[in-house]
Amino acid sequence: MVFPELQTDRLQLVQIEEKHTDSYFEIMSKDEVTKYYGMESLKNLEDASKIIDSFERTYKSNRGIRWGIVLKETGEFIGTAGLNNLSVPGKKAEIGYELHPLHWNKGLTAEAVKEVLNYSFTELGLFRMGAVTYPQNTSSIQLLNRLGFIEEGLLRGYLYQADQSYDALIFSLLRTEWK
Repeated sequence: MVFPELQTDRLQLVQIEEKHTDSYFEIMSKDEVTKYYGMESLKNLEDASKIIDSFERTYKSNRGIRWGIVLKETGEFIGTAGLNNLSVPGKKAEIGYELHPLHWNKGLTAEAVKEVLNYSFTELGLFRMGAVTYPQNTSSIQLLNRLGFIEEGLLRGYLYQADQSYDALIFSLLRTEWK
């Protein structure tokens, strides 16, 4: 299986490999990144390495695809975007993403997510893209709204983080709504 690398004007979306471990850890060890992520901040490089290995296993088993977001200009690894709970036969997946705080509010997440959505709807032939987020995660909700996602409802006690259950909002975008 050849990993599908994607490009935008400013970004390369690449397969996440061991060489990205330090950068991935740098991002996922920040509490401001994981605050609404549904997992604790990473404490060591070994945990980052295990997650990167899981990305490859998930891809090879056709259950998801996670791209590393790399700035074309500098080659810097700044985050990830990808498909969770992928079902090509069921024509659906859920989108997920995170970015290093130094690169927030520059439109980079939207740029990456648009390319992933385009690939999902055109190349994979998916019909439905879901997104799950904390109701307090206003930045993510605004991004989803800008991309045309529709809020479907509240998932009670859906996310578990820091020894506590949290409600989540579920959003969706259908291929027929994608511009």
